[in-house]
Amino acid sequence: MVIGFALLMLILAAAGILYQSVASTLDRRAHLMPGELIDVGGYKMHIDCEGQGTPTVILESGLGDSFFSWQKVQPKIAQFTRVCSYDRAGLGYSDTSPHPRTSKVFAEELHTLLHNAGIPAPYVLAGHSMGGFDVRLYASLYRTEVAGVVLIDSSHPEQQKRLPPALNDMDATWLREQEFMEFVMPFGIPRLMGFCGSDAEVRAAECNFHNAREGVAESKAISESAAQAAMAGNLGDIPLAVLSEDPNQPQPDLPEDLVKPASDAWQQMQDELAHLSSRGTRVIAKNSGHFIQLDRPDVVIEAVHKVVNQVRHAQSGTEARQ
Repeated sequence: MVIGFALLMLILAAAGILYQSVASTLDRRAHLMPGELIDVGGYKMHIDCEGQGTPTVILESGLGDSFFSWQKVQPKIAQFTRVCSYDRAGLGYSDTSPHPRTSKVFAEELHTLLHNAGIPAPYVLAGHSMGGFDVRLYASLYRTEVAGVVLIDSSHPEQQKRLPPALNDMDATWLREQEFMEFVMPFGIPRLMGFCGSDAEVRAAECNFHNAREGVAESKAISESAAQAAMAGNLGDIPLAVLSEDPNQPQPDLPEDLVKPASDAWQQMQDELAHLSSRGTRVIAKNSGHFIQLDRPDVVIEAVHKVVNQVRHAQSGTEARQ
């Protein structure tokens, strides 16, 4: 009986692996990767650029998210300047990286990617959620390349100690769920159960083992990334736009007693982020949750456009004085 059960489990596992492989291949054949793969030192990263003009806007996704999280804003930004979204190593169409998954490494890998792809500075960096850490590290490491920053409901280096402690327990539970998804992904269970969603383009980019593994790795390194962002310093006087979620939006994932203290702490931290630059501004995106680029893409597009125009105005003034 034990041998028979073991054989059945092996057959089911093999069937799951085959299902995942075939379904993933079909999704990617039906929805070809936009953009290109660029070698960054023994592994390749995916980047997709549209539009013309300077400065180039670089879109930095949140924790575990592929380039697809920018689908509602990138085409509109491309109407007034060049804009690029990309997949961090291990996510979406990018190869896995041998390096630690911290924001400093992400900034370094992005720098190599942009250089090897022939995308010249200056850049306006737009970072969502944890991506806010990444763009702050980039601006710290490569200050002369960064002409403007947009932080979209960005993470704050002190959020783990300033949000209600109960949220840390919820984060630990979420991490365990991520680890389970990583474990079962090769067997096709998330795809079979509908956890990969109904959008085949998203499934093609994200419903795979290396994407799940990268999400777990980024989550485990979030404290180190926060510490790195805290050491990055401020942004001087470059144009900065901080966009924040609507505090009046329902929060169904939070217990009712945590909603107000969490929201109050988050809004205070968002206000502090706007003071990273002497030219910082802050906008609350009405009727939007954390993913402002999906809930209110118009707010993100307008903020990026304003920062791009500020950069262009400064550039034209510099050229006139020369």
